[in-house]
Amino acid sequence: MSIKSWKRRGQWLELMPGKVVTGKEDRQAAAEQWLLSELKFPEKLLHQLKATQGVQLAGDRLRLALFAVQPLGVEPRWADLDVLYEDDFCLVVHKPAGMKLHPDGGREEKVVTLDHAVASYYEINGIETSVRHVHRLDEDTTGPVLYAKNAFALAKLDEAMRLKAIDRQYVAITGGQVPSDLRKIDAPIGKDRHHKQRRRVSEGGQDAITHVDIVHVWERATLVRLKLETGRTHQIRVHLSYAGYPLVGDKLYGGRSDIIGRQALHGEVLSFNHPLTGALIEVQDPWPADFEQLAARESHSVEGQT
Repeated sequence: MSIKSWKRRGQWLELMPGKVVTGKEDRQAAAEQWLLSELKFPEKLLHQLKATQGVQLAGDRLRLALFAVQPLGVEPRWADLDVLYEDDFCLVVHKPAGMKLHPDGGREEKVVTLDHAVASYYEINGIETSVRHVHRLDEDTTGPVLYAKNAFALAKLDEAMRLKAIDRQYVAITGGQVPSDLRKIDAPIGKDRHHKQRRRVSEGGQDAITHVDIVHVWERATLVRLKLETGRTHQIRVHLSYAGYPLVGDKLYGGRSDIIGRQALHGEVLSFNHPLTGALIEVQDPWPADFEQLAARESHSVEGQT
């Protein structure tokens, strides 16, 4: 069901479910049933809200304490943040190259991760909630990262990830001329026993499927768009290397060195259904400058086919 009418009042979300709730003798039970069946409200979260009087009926309004104050959970450390989309439930920000997504418990105490930067953004803007990223990007991959701004949004978006209902489209520049018949790479991915950071195609690995769309074939490189059916660590990098066309700049997986200084991989589009309204949200993230420059250099070399 799509919820079109809602309002935030401080820590409370107000909904108007109509006579399906207000017309019932046991309105509280009817409200809970409506939340579970129509809104697909996470059952565990509903029990938690009930235990703290976080579900209330006031006239024709159903009030839920979805925006209760919560600790950030991450130390705020400022960094310039490019916000691509934001509302009371979701935040989408651009992750630049060379920035880790989250603290890893290492000794680099002064490192600013994207989670640190989001914590700082929340603090500056008076957003009193925990920092919760929904998916991940490699340190040197650029693109949009989705954050859930309350426990309800996190539960719904985590479920969407599990059901593969969050669509991520990437753009990449590979070495060599990718043939037109390479449309899908279906090969399981596991850990590389000989290299701690690497992954590899392995029969005993987890299922992994990458869809490939060829955009331009140049003299010594190919511009491709990719969609993930699964989200394994380093999936695009491993699959393209396995196919014989490693990403430009991806030295870990056999790509040729380039002044881009990283794997030529960028998250271009992120699409998801809004956790409350169900509306389709499509967030586009423009190519970063280094990716633009690499594409321009490759396209101006001796032209291949298109």
